[in-house]
Amino acid sequence: MATKDAVYTHGHHESVLRSHRWRTAENSAAYLLPHLSPGMSLLDVGCGPGTITADLAERVAPGAVTAAEVTAEALGLARAEAERRGTAGIGFAVADVHALDFPDDSFDVVHAHQVLQHVGDPVQALKEMRRVCRPGGIVAVRDSDYAAFTWFPELPELDEWLDLYQQVARANGGEPDAGRRLLSWARAAGFTDITATSSTWCFATPEDREWWGGMWAERILKSDMARQALESGAATEERLHRVSAGWRTWAAAPDGWLSLLHGELVCRA
Repeated sequence: MATKDAVYTHGHHESVLRSHRWRTAENSAAYLLPHLSPGMSLLDVGCGPGTITADLAERVAPGAVTAAEVTAEALGLARAEAERRGTAGIGFAVADVHALDFPDDSFDVVHAHQVLQHVGDPVQALKEMRRVCRPGGIVAVRDSDYAAFTWFPELPELDEWLDLYQQVARANGGEPDAGRRLLSWARAAGFTDITATSSTWCFATPEDREWWGGMWAERILKSDMARQALESGAATEERLHRVSAGWRTWAAAPDGWLSLLHGELVCRA
């Protein structure tokens, strides 16, 4: 979900969706799960392909869940996932997180995973999430911190990937190092009861390396990010292919290891 003068960096190429569909409530929203109970109403902002949404719907059933995305096309991905699983209790809404079309105090929980890094005004987004959350309810957000990603072997092609990603994301109006800024943004949005944590994804098995490295080797050549990098002059085809090869080198390394840091907040409205 990228709006208010921001462009969504990743897009919806199959290589991107392959990554996003891997996400579950357990590997991407574990910090929130202890706060959920059956019967809660929940808004999932920027729901993407809906795998986390469907998991959360199972946790709060028979409570109602609303999946929100910025375009009908993007929302259709979540709708298809809910239909595939047969998950009941999910409604769908096209919405801009900067100006949510819901009344005040509409939800017990408002959740956003990897959203604030892509929006034009994360403080305004958090204000809106707070507005539609009932008093005493929870606003929960989790975002990556790209500058804190770390890996081995120390391949220069992956340094180049990180530099390129940050350049393109910031040109699009986003903040790729959002994780470390979440607490500051939440305080600026008026929250005072905030629990801040962090967690990581770690890819170190041969299967994980093949999946993650292969995914980015393709993504750097075929996703919206690749197109944006070429159109802006941030990269050439040669550079993109060099970075792609670097991801495959990392994936093939028997001692390859990658850790991705995420900031997390549970905010009481």
